[in-house]
Amino acid sequence: MSSSDPRGPAPAGVSVALATVMTTIGFFALAVFGLGALSITTDADIISVPGTGQAPGIVGMIIAIAVFAGILWSVVRSAHPRFLSVWIIAIVTALGHLLAVGATAIIVTSDYVASLAVMAGLITGGGSLIVLAAAAVAGWAGIALRRTRASRPRWPWEDDEPDAR
Repeated sequence: MSSSDPRGPAPAGVSVALATVMTTIGFFALAVFGLGALSITTDADIISVPGTGQAPGIVGMIIAIAVFAGILWSVVRSAHPRFLSVWIIAIVTALGHLLAVGATAIIVTSDYVASLAVMAGLITGGGSLIVLAAAAVAGWAGIALRRTRASRPRWPWEDDEPDAR
């Protein structure tokens, strides 16, 4: 009696690159939507310190995307990534966003107090929580994509061997 699977070898899951790209795009979409929804519901700007402009938000999101993609890529490279890594992905991404916004605010305003006010506003206003939650959801999705052993759907007529009837 043969112990091999008649359907062929088990698929290897989604590739590292595809899982990273898809969930990085998802992280960006979730973060932008969440920050926009927060701004609308609170009727306040995410960064409300005068004189900062849009640069801290833009640079912060670019750095958050890069940090998220880098950490997720390093996590999903393993054959069986662990879901506990989601916490590391989320926390480091949120911290990277917060520090990038703060550093850019220092460059734009030349004022450390304004930079600290921007960072405090992100923490107390919920912006950092939104970035953390978006990174957690997208990180979980990336790990789930990598761990899933599914393959593409196949129609019966795509089989290599015709049915013996």
